[in-house]
Amino acid sequence: MISRLLGRGTAAQQRNHPLAGLSVPPGAGLLSCRVLDPVNEPVGRAEFTVSDSNGRKIVSGETDPFGTIVAMVPFGEYRLAISAESFAPYRGSAYVTDGGDSGNLGDITLQIAPSLPLPTAGEWEIEPAHSRIGFIARHIGLARVHGRFDNFAGAIRIGESMDRSAMHVVIGAASIDTSVQMRDDHLRSADFLDVANYPTLEFYSDRFAHRGGNNWAITGALTLHGVTRTIVLDAQYLGIGNGMEGETRAAVRATTELHREDYTVNWQSMLARGIAVVGSSIKIEMDIQIVPKS
Repeated sequence: MISRLLGRGTAAQQRNHPLAGLSVPPGAGLLSCRVLDPVNEPVGRAEFTVSDSNGRKIVSGETDPFGTIVAMVPFGEYRLAISAESFAPYRGSAYVTDGGDSGNLGDITLQIAPSLPLPTAGEWEIEPAHSRIGFIARHIGLARVHGRFDNFAGAIRIGESMDRSAMHVVIGAASIDTSVQMRDDHLRSADFLDVANYPTLEFYSDRFAHRGGNNWAITGALTLHGVTRTIVLDAQYLGIGNGMEGETRAAVRATTELHREDYTVNWQSMLARGIAVVGSSIKIEMDIQIVPKS
């Protein structure tokens, strides 16, 4: 069964195959392939989903460091979807039957994703009504706390090439909102953001690095709680469109992770004092729309 599904080989090759000792249940087979880039290098950590002919998800996961996908599924017809950063999505069909190499799809080559048109050079600004700066943290290491900042503004200078661009964002610390008044008041206190002494968070960057496709790394300095640290935003550019009044808009989604100790907010000492509102690591998630500066 293994040799039929993964390709015929010599007896020695089959004995040395890592799946040679795998017991495949009756009525099941292995769906397998290797995911490569256009120069035949393996694409690790590509996300894949195997669905049946009715669209129900059967199995999902990520390719291993060698770009391999192996899934044990009942005999039948399947749809395979593969996606990876900087590559165009792949969609294909597969048939797993009791015979031959039915489930072995061989090598699948992903194509580089086309880049979306970039904003024109000039001065742009964040449009707050259609933008969001949020965060996710752990409460006492258990449930997740979702929050956001409601007051922020930002200016972006788009250069003739994106690597000559710059941005400056200012966030009102007191505008933090987790939908719990008591927790928000505590987060504004001297134990956390200390908004009386540090009323704003500020981010400045002039380092935009292309990561392929529509993905960018934006490296800059974040000042929080009176301390400045370098952070990297993992940004996905979503393209340009028109608003309801015909105005030009561009959109981007970005994430990063902060550690409170980097900004002198000592999580461990607060735990010792019985203060446990949010955990040490905080994930920042941003959905931003920008418009030409009026």
